Amino acid sequence: MNTTFIEYPKCTTCKKAKKWLSEQGVEFAGRHIAEANPSAEELRSWWQASGLPLKKFFNTCGVKYREMNLAEQLKTMSEEEMLTLLASDGLLVKRPILVTAAGKVVPGFKAETWSAALGK
Repeated sequence: MNTTFIEYPKCTTCKKAKKWLSEQGVEFAGRHIAEANPSAEELRSWWQASGLPLKKFFNTCGVKYREMNLAEQLKTMSEEEMLTLLASDGLLVKRPILVTAAGKVVPGFKAETWSAALGK
């Protein structure tokens, strides 16, 4: 498996993360999250590999998150409902997401965290 960089190209954090990957010499396959929305099964595998709470995969800064009042709704949703909701719209998913060749998954960008996940 190759390293995959899941992004929304207009996102400034995604641009910063992509530049960082290039500067680190990391080869990766890019994926536009809105055009190639992750499936519920993909999201499930990423979530499980990350070791993070599923809520960390929601784009809490997004307009749709606020419009749908997801901060309140997520409190009562099951994991299956959350995965189905995330799979329904790529813009609800936190980005960028790094999926390393070793199978580590990191949502959001922090250089230190990505560096550790990549073994750098």
